[in-house]
Amino acid sequence: MTQPSLPSFLFVCTGNICRSPLAELAMRAEAEKRNLMLDIDSAGTGNWHEGDRPDPRARATARRHGLDANPLRARQIRKEDFERFDYIIALDNSHLTALRTLQPEGSKAQLSLLLDALPERAGQDVIDPYYGSEAGFETTWQDVKAGCQALATHYLDTFSKPR
Repeated sequence: MTQPSLPSFLFVCTGNICRSPLAELAMRAEAEKRNLMLDIDSAGTGNWHEGDRPDPRARATARRHGLDANPLRARQIRKEDFERFDYIIALDNSHLTALRTLQPEGSKAQLSLLLDALPERAGQDVIDPYYGSEAGFETTWQDVKAGCQALATHYLDTFSKPR
């Protein structure tokens, strides 16, 4: 019997400079804990920040949690992402609506909201911290970390390798 292939994840927010890069980093950390090399990325529904690093407040939040957001660069979601990734995970309901509109018929990607991974938070948005203070980025981090931990438990634990 062959083991199923490792899942791939794409996290999507508006401009790919706040929520989705933090989710990408949180999921990468979960995969690393399990000693797994996975295809994990993030994108935005818009192209306003194409090529930019994450917001300085997102980078500072990541740094406080031992993660480096500096190498990440914003990009817009592309049609081919719906074939490349098994799971495309929206950070809020407006992103999920946009993804459903963009998704080519018959593509493999399964769409969901990040907080749907937490039964008590199903259907809820990860709040956009962009127009607020740095404290909002910590709240966003806690939400994406919890969501990614739940996703990892559900999708990755069967693949975990001992360190």
